[in-house]
Amino acid sequence: MVNTSPQNSTPTHSPSYIPPLESGDRLTRPEFERRYNAMPNLKKAELIEGVVYVASPLRFEPHTEPHANLMIWLGNYKVATPGVRLGDNPTVRLDLDNEPQPDAILLIDAACGGKSHLGSDGYVEGAPELVAEVAASSATKDLYDKKRAYRRNGIQEYIVWQVFEQTVSWFSLQDGEYVTLTPNASGIIESQIFPGLWLDVSALVNGNMQQVLAVLQTGLNSLEHQTFIEQLKKSQ
Repeated sequence: MVNTSPQNSTPTHSPSYIPPLESGDRLTRPEFERRYNAMPNLKKAELIEGVVYVASPLRFEPHTEPHANLMIWLGNYKVATPGVRLGDNPTVRLDLDNEPQPDAILLIDAACGGKSHLGSDGYVEGAPELVAEVAASSATKDLYDKKRAYRRNGIQEYIVWQVFEQTVSWFSLQDGEYVTLTPNASGIIESQIFPGLWLDVSALVNGNMQQVLAVLQTGLNSLEHQTFIEQLKKSQ
């Protein structure tokens, strides 16, 4: 009998066969990682409340340019604040049902008392102090399942930039619940965890990065930020 199967193909029943990740799969975190590691060309996949989400290719608008602006804002804060670390699209091991890949995380280094740390394989383990996501709209999973997972795992602040609605939702964990931080009279939101991390919401959503950085600089010049730096130094 002639074998007509393609050469080098691996039958799906073979013990060595690893199924690809597909959105909607319900997996444990170890199985999610096994499949993810077998797909080196896959750029982004997340496990949220036990469900797999595989990201589609990203357009310049509405995602990659807002993402870049978000990183510019957070990056300037990181540079001015020794002991704080910034990650771009890092895999974060939260619990057995959740391994997200947020657009950005800002964390206090473990050596300075931060709650998360890097595992032996370089992945973030535990809850970063702040997570930020760029979302198309309020209908996204970022404001539902992911928000619930972040709250349960103790992420202190969670920012969701809803690009189409030109809205930034900034949540602060207080007594086990997320409370929405609102802009002050000047339209600025101030982080409760990272002193000096100030955001002009209107400037960000309108792409006025000069104003975003000017307001951030005011926060960086504040006494609260200087005190925070001294606290981080003492924690080392």
